[in-house]
Amino acid sequence: MLRFHLATEDLLRVRLAPGPHPIWEISYSLHLLQTREAVLLFDPWRQAVRRALARAGLSRAVAELARLYPPGDYWPDFLTPGDDLTDPESGLDLLMATPRSRLRHELTLMARYHRVLPSWAREMADGDLTTMKHVGELVRRYHDIAVAPYSGHLRRAFAAERARRADIVLDHGAGQLLPSYASPLMSWHDGVLDVSSPCPVDAEFHVGGRTMTFLPSFFCVNHPSALVDQERPVTLTCPLPHELGWFPRPTGPDSPLPPGPRRDLTRLIGPARAATLDALDHAMTTTQLALALGLSAPSASRHAATLRDAGLVDSERRGQSVVHIRTAMGTSLLEGRPTTAAVRPTHRTAPPRTAQWARVNEL
Repeated sequence: MLRFHLATEDLLRVRLAPGPHPIWEISYSLHLLQTREAVLLFDPWRQAVRRALARAGLSRAVAELARLYPPGDYWPDFLTPGDDLTDPESGLDLLMATPRSRLRHELTLMARYHRVLPSWAREMADGDLTTMKHVGELVRRYHDIAVAPYSGHLRRAFAAERARRADIVLDHGAGQLLPSYASPLMSWHDGVLDVSSPCPVDAEFHVGGRTMTFLPSFFCVNHPSALVDQERPVTLTCPLPHELGWFPRPTGPDSPLPPGPRRDLTRLIGPARAATLDALDHAMTTTQLALALGLSAPSASRHAATLRDAGLVDSERRGQSVVHIRTAMGTSLLEGRPTTAAVRPTHRTAPPRTAQWARVNEL
């Protein structure tokens, strides 16, 4: 059990992370790969990732790496560096720059709880450059296989959760943010936040005027975790809600339908517009779309407008917001299926098909 004491001034500094943290997602995905937690939600993902790791010749190396990330137990804080990171490269650069004294201290602490560490743990504790480069490259390649292909699902789930918590604050006041997290895993009472944690010892922390950041995680499915470093904001991770069947159905025994935009579509209309089309499998306001894509609202609106002109997205005004959703033609294009569906005009008559594709590619 972790217990956080928050004074009145601390409550003013409680915030929700602006976007997913790729390094934390790497950590939790490695936990999931070692367990059978959330079988219905994540077994298809596990099977696909294990096949992909085997094809890349990385199964044994990732099994060794996973020893640094034991599920349900302590793992070193230096493995989750940085605050409000949006790209894995920045996090990996910070990981590689961890001071030798910290590497040695945290790996020694880890050794007290675990009998088996990676074969290269001693060299890593000594800050050996060759070992650090090996670990950094291994984490990067693992991310490219196990996390990056599913970033569209991750961003959408994160944006929906952030919007839900924002609505609570706007409708009921900032004082209701912490009570909204009440669950079997967390409780808020009399200025104390109790968090159920796999940490082997109970611990109490006084936030002491620092920022406390709630970080929803897609691959966190059980216990929250906390990073409490006197030189950094307090970070508390918590599970994101999941939809059953989020993982695409396989199209063959060895290759699942690739999630997110296909590579040829990305080359055709550009990565930003392909990501926009991928994100709009359900209705989203321009603000929600911008959060899901990590873009500014004007940029998200511009991409949605371009796709709307091509008949791939529908948009309509609801009150003061504009809501976007992918059309049947957009879904067919995204999935690589032929379609004979006519393009239905939205706010204005759609141009001829050749002009549509010219417009999609003009930016």
